[in-house]
Amino acid sequence: MIANLIDRIKLPFRKDRELYSSLYRILGFYPHNIEIYRTALAHKSASYKGSNGKSLNNERLEFLGDAILEATVSDILYHHFERKREGFLTDTRSKLVQRTTLNALAKDMKLEELVKSHINNSSHNSHLGGNALEALVGAVYLDRGYKYCKWFLKRRILGRLIDIDGMAKKEVNFKSKLLEWSQKNKISALFELTDTLNPGTNNPYFETRVVLEGIVAGAGNGYSKKESQQKAAKEALLKLRREPKFLDSIFRAKEKRTAMGAEEFSVLPKIDEIEEEIARLEQRTPECRTETPVKKRSRRAAREAQRNNNAQQAESTENTGANTPGKTETEKKKPTPRKRSANPPAKQAEAPMEKPNRAVEKSEKQAQASTAQEASAQNDGEKPTTRSRRRKRPRQDAENASEQSEKAREEIIRAAEEAAFNQE
Repeated sequence: MIANLIDRIKLPFRKDRELYSSLYRILGFYPHNIEIYRTALAHKSASYKGSNGKSLNNERLEFLGDAILEATVSDILYHHFERKREGFLTDTRSKLVQRTTLNALAKDMKLEELVKSHINNSSHNSHLGGNALEALVGAVYLDRGYKYCKWFLKRRILGRLIDIDGMAKKEVNFKSKLLEWSQKNKISALFELTDTLNPGTNNPYFETRVVLEGIVAGAGNGYSKKESQQKAAKEALLKLRREPKFLDSIFRAKEKRTAMGAEEFSVLPKIDEIEEEIARLEQRTPECRTETPVKKRSRRAAREAQRNNNAQQAESTENTGANTPGKTETEKKKPTPRKRSANPPAKQAEAPMEKPNRAVEKSEKQAQASTAQEASAQNDGEKPTTRSRRRKRPRQDAENASEQSEKAREEIIRAAEEAAFNQE
């Protein structure tokens, strides 16, 4: 503040009062060494001789200012976007220091009015203002140091003329976006130079077209190859966004080239400038409005995907059935038996009984013999055997049965003799 106040007091006594005032309006402070700024504003076509007799222009200061500008902008972006990655910072810096942005800044700052040159400033490829702005940054660095360069760019340019956040979101490299999308979807993308007008002159004019899978997607022209490629890429992205049928034709062409089903493709990048252009075109022709394409597939790819899903489901069901533990292959084929109820119905009781086996008959005979033995023991005054006692062997049971049968036969004979004796 004190230095600016002193410089303001000295201003009426200086020879180049108008140049001092103009530079103060642009820089925000008064220069100390005015000769450096005079050199920064001298184009190569308007070179002049200095005090040492050498020809002076702003080319050397332009080289220095380019490096200082890139370093200063990198410093500002590094502290402004604390959580952003390297790729984002690099893209944002390239947008800020590119020639188109610098030319626009020089025009807004009215720096072109101070540049001395003998060429047509309205020429497309002169870049007079952008080169002068770089030279001015170099002059500030030599006159005041890095601290004033950073203050000038942060307060007078990025703080007033450019919105850093808006510039970071704005997309200007349409070619890289188109190539990125085509590489993700494995689509062939070519930039072909179709024509060059005025070759070998100071004003060449180039025409370029974009070819996707052998289909022309867009065309552009400009005074440089890069400019024509950017315009062609922008037109191609705009056409892909607005025309779903054209997008489908690109993927059908890819399907024929690769002889395989088209894979599900990623969504086209949304770019603010292209979205604004689409909205503007839809307002002009509302009857031609078309829906933006979301993730679409071809019919053949959809059918194959459905068939693959059905096959995977069938395989999964078979695998779950085969992996059930505790079952053999024969048991898997047999149906599960029904559980019988504890109280069977009457129809089940009336059903014919199955033929008993020999073991059952043998057990019944043993039971009958045991009951007969109990009866005879009761007649003789013996204690009857209980079921809890151990059963006799089969041979002993047979002997006891034969003895009982002989006794019964003797009783029958005795009864018959008594009957015959009574009749007599």
